[in-house]
Amino acid sequence: MNKISIILVDDHLVVRAGFKMLLSAGDRIDVIAEASRGEQAIQLYQEQQPDIVVMDLSMPGIGGLETIRRILQRDDKARILVFSVHHEQVYVSRALDAGARGYITKNSAPEILVEAIESIMRGDVYVEQALKKHAEETQAPHDCQDIISGFSAREFDVFVLLASGLTVHKIADQLCLGQKTVANYATQIKKKLQVDTVTELAHIAVNLGVLQR
Repeated sequence: MNKISIILVDDHLVVRAGFKMLLSAGDRIDVIAEASRGEQAIQLYQEQQPDIVVMDLSMPGIGGLETIRRILQRDDKARILVFSVHHEQVYVSRALDAGARGYITKNSAPEILVEAIESIMRGDVYVEQALKKHAEETQAPHDCQDIISGFSAREFDVFVLLASGLTVHKIADQLCLGQKTVANYATQIKKKLQVDTVTELAHIAVNLGVLQR
C-alpha cells in the first residue's frame, strides 16, 4: 500500500521536527516536504502534489487562511488539515469555510493527528471531538459573529492583529502589505463593526473567543 504523502507547514522549525518524527514513526505516512510560510507551501504543493497538507494558521506572510484559499483555487480537490493552537470556534469555522478538510489543535493526543489524516484520506471532514464540544458550550454575539464571518481572509487577519494591539506599521510588516493597504482594511473593519477604536475591536475579539482575556 502506498504511503500517504504529507507536506508540513509551520513557521516553527522545532514544531515541524516534532510532528515529522511523530508521523514518520509509522509505516503509513511519509512527510515529503516542509514549509515555513504560506507562499512556500503553495509552491511546494504545485511541485510535489501531496495527498494532504498539514498546516498551521498563524504564520508570517499571507497567513494560513489565505494559503488554504489559494491552494484550493489551484486544485479544488486539495486535502488540507489545519493543526493550530487556536481552539476557538471562529477559527475552526473560517478554516473549514476556506476549504480545509479538517481541524485539530496542537495539544491534541498524537494519535488524533494520524486519525485525522487517515479520516481525510477516506473523504471525510475531521474536526477534533473536543472542539465540537467547545463550540456547543460557547455562545458568541450573533450580530458581530455574522459580520466577522463575512470578512475576507485578509480582513480577518488584520482584525485579529489590530485587536491584539499591533500598529498598522507592524501589521504591514507581518503580512507583507503596504501600510496604506492595512490602513484601508482597518477603516473597513471598523466601519463594518460600527466601532471607532482598537479597544472596541479588542473587546469584540475577546467576546468571540478570538483573543484571550
